[in-house]
Amino acid sequence: MALLFYSDGFMKNLTETQKNILNYIIYQKTKAGITPTLAEIANKFGYKNRATVQQHLQAIERKGFLKRKPKLSRSLELNIQDKFFVSTPVIGEVAAGNPLTIYPDSIDTVQLPTIAYFPNDSFLLKVKGDSLKDAFIFSNDVVIVNPNSEVKNGKFVVAILNDAAVVKRYYKTDGKIELRSENPEYQTIRIDENFPAFSLVGVVIGIYRSLERQN
Repeated sequence: MALLFYSDGFMKNLTETQKNILNYIIYQKTKAGITPTLAEIANKFGYKNRATVQQHLQAIERKGFLKRKPKLSRSLELNIQDKFFVSTPVIGEVAAGNPLTIYPDSIDTVQLPTIAYFPNDSFLLKVKGDSLKDAFIFSNDVVIVNPNSEVKNGKFVVAILNDAAVVKRYYKTDGKIELRSENPEYQTIRIDENFPAFSLVGVVIGIYRSLERQN
């Protein structure tokens, strides 16, 4: 089974908090094979009152992303089963860690659901490395990149740096660019906006992940 998530189009009806909670549920299901309990969700997001978690889960359920089974501690069940898919090429790899190369030809294909937000000129790249793990973007995820999206501070971008591709969170202030990781083990990359070996490829607008556990 595969899943498209972290997409403005796919999750357009969810609030930012609801997106974060749903992505955490997806992450736990992918990592451990089971969905988290209310207590685990409350602890993850710093909620002292589980009723707050219940309210968010009820909203996510109403919007069709979850099913809940009463009287079970692990009552959550993902409800994302898209029936129509299209084969889409993955054109290369991008580093969430050390820079990697974008290849000129397709290296793989994935079956994207037709519900996926995939504007014209967009393309897919496979993530390698764990520098974005705290943003729930993991190695072997596939990022959907739109070269026509406006680059804004705080967005995840794919960039070419010294002839290699990286995916990072982007910030620009007073002519200086920061490419930030979401993992404290990695340092922020800082460059001048006119650095000749730097160029922006596009903005990450979605993440595709297989729910089949990988060894």
